[in-house]
Amino acid sequence: MDELAGLGVAALAGEYHSVVARAAAGRADALGLPFLCSSAVLDALTEQPTEWVARLSPPQSRGWQVYADFLLGAGHRRIAVAAQPSVYWASGTRILRDHLAARGGTVVELDMSALTPDDVCDELADNRATALLLLVGHPDPAVPIVRSVRGDQRLADILIGAPAGQPEFAEWATSLGDDGAGVPFLRYLPEDLSPLGARVEKALREQLGEAPSFVAYEGYDTVTVLAGVLRSHGADRARIAESWPRVVVVGTRGQIQFSRAPGISVWQWAGTPIQVVDRDPAEPGRFRILHAS
Repeated sequence: MDELAGLGVAALAGEYHSVVARAAAGRADALGLPFLCSSAVLDALTEQPTEWVARLSPPQSRGWQVYADFLLGAGHRRIAVAAQPSVYWASGTRILRDHLAARGGTVVELDMSALTPDDVCDELADNRATALLLLVGHPDPAVPIVRSVRGDQRLADILIGAPAGQPEFAEWATSLGDDGAGVPFLRYLPEDLSPLGARVEKALREQLGEAPSFVAYEGYDTVTVLAGVLRSHGADRARIAESWPRVVVVGTRGQIQFSRAPGISVWQWAGTPIQVVDRDPAEPGRFRILHAS
């Protein structure tokens, strides 16, 4: 962030994942560098309210509550989470536990810094959980956990879920085959793309040789928003930051505008569409929409 600011960039976009985005957003605020966050969802993206940072992806509290509602609607009340130490996974676990507890559900946490995939199977059988959520990295240990659970006859009826979206990856399907199907995850797409989205989908499909992931639309929308801001307000950093609440841009997934949301420290697109989807067990290359908000 310091190097880019020193090079005189007008604004910055993108991040590797939520924890990195939080570091980048905090530094952007300190430097006075406009930062448009594409896909990181941590609610506390900055420690204090900032005028310099805007975000397209929904806050984790909103998305993961939608996921919890999906679990409840599917009849799951006793949920196990296989989690690695991380502020992101800890935040997700807390959101799930609070939302489910208020509705009669429980969350059992399995510490993946201490358990093997086979240990996870034993814990699931002992705790009589009906769903296991993978709050872990991909491919390891996510893929070995799925293989172990799918291969354990005691757990034939358990639902495996991955709210953070690991099954979106082509590598997931390649590694797990049929075992990777039927694993619900969050993605941020509407039921129908905008006309722009349909054109982008066609162009990317031709270029990639496969359907683009929802992350591709996040990236395209980021570029679209920044291009519109730069055309309208120029390259002055302060003017770009001042323009966040006045942005009105048609993106691939609908009209994008930023506002202040309770408990969120950055300018937030409140209309981000949210879906719970999985890979169809009958056709793992196809995604099924299970729940939407």
